[in-house]
Amino acid sequence: MTTKRFSIGYALLLKKQKSFIQASLVNLAKERGIDLIKIDTEKPLVNQGPFDCVLHKLYGEEWRKQLREYLVCNPSAIVIDFPDAIERLHNRISMLDVVSEIQEVKRDECHESHETATFGVPKQIVIYEPEKLKNAEAWGEGLILKFPVIAKPLVADGSAKSHKMLLIFSSEGFESLKSPTVVQEFVNHGGVIFKVYVVGKYVKCVKRKSLPDITEEKLGGLRGCLSFSQVSNMTLDERNDERYYEMLDLEDAAMPPMSLIINIASGLRKAMKLHLFNFDVIRDTKVGNRYLVIDINYFPGYAKMPGYESVMTDFFWDVLNKKEARSFNCKNESMKLVDNNNGGCGGPEKV
Repeated sequence: MTTKRFSIGYALLLKKQKSFIQASLVNLAKERGIDLIKIDTEKPLVNQGPFDCVLHKLYGEEWRKQLREYLVCNPSAIVIDFPDAIERLHNRISMLDVVSEIQEVKRDECHESHETATFGVPKQIVIYEPEKLKNAEAWGEGLILKFPVIAKPLVADGSAKSHKMLLIFSSEGFESLKSPTVVQEFVNHGGVIFKVYVVGKYVKCVKRKSLPDITEEKLGGLRGCLSFSQVSNMTLDERNDERYYEMLDLEDAAMPPMSLIINIASGLRKAMKLHLFNFDVIRDTKVGNRYLVIDINYFPGYAKMPGYESVMTDFFWDVLNKKEARSFNCKNESMKLVDNNNGGCGGPEKV
């Protein structure tokens, strides 16, 4: 008896290919009857395959057009994920607005120190006019944030430019910025950030070192701004301070309640209609049981996640067997999430 084999065509930039399409993943998928096949982006997609599924991380109107044409000719094929859904994450305001669409976890589902853990996003505003960035008086009128603040480019398209961020301690720090810029409150979070990887219904939370806390006393002696890389270098110099080192000891940092993380992951997944993403969470040290989502990224570096090969292969299997997929409507050229409850991706946590 011949077992049906599935084919997944992948269209990824070279850097992404090298990190994600590793021999360990290709071989494990092949054992499950799934062939990962590179899409030649120099040729029309419609002339390739046919593929049971298209996995991609490419952008632009031409690529969107190719995907639409391919799906019209191959309506049973699955695309992970559709560009319209991904685009929301290219804007740092619309990216976090989605968090407000998630219902808070029920009181009896999540406890920390006998108190309900809650979540939200940091306060933030967008500045479009360059003069407002440089005019301290204008900031004094409309700024609802207190220093220090974080300045980020509004566009989050994965480019090197979009990753240039500043920690600003005083109004002088705005002088070198260009608009449009997102200005976000800096929240002391114990020097620890929680990175949550989502692969379909699979959820994995890990902790990483982050920017150090800034006390009121320390802020008084800081002016201007520092790039995130400069802040990281500064922390290296300060590690002679034993108290500081202990503050950044990840072993002592408690993980967030997993029920809360799953609730956020499930809500984001449904609201954004995306399968592959990660989000960063910090714990507000002033509140203790308050968690803030500060960033969401599409198709992150999964190879950094232990055992990513089996997680991804299980996910591919569920998608290809229509346990979880996107269907394409040829009539209006739209995608919709098909979430069958017949099964889920393998792993310790599911949403």
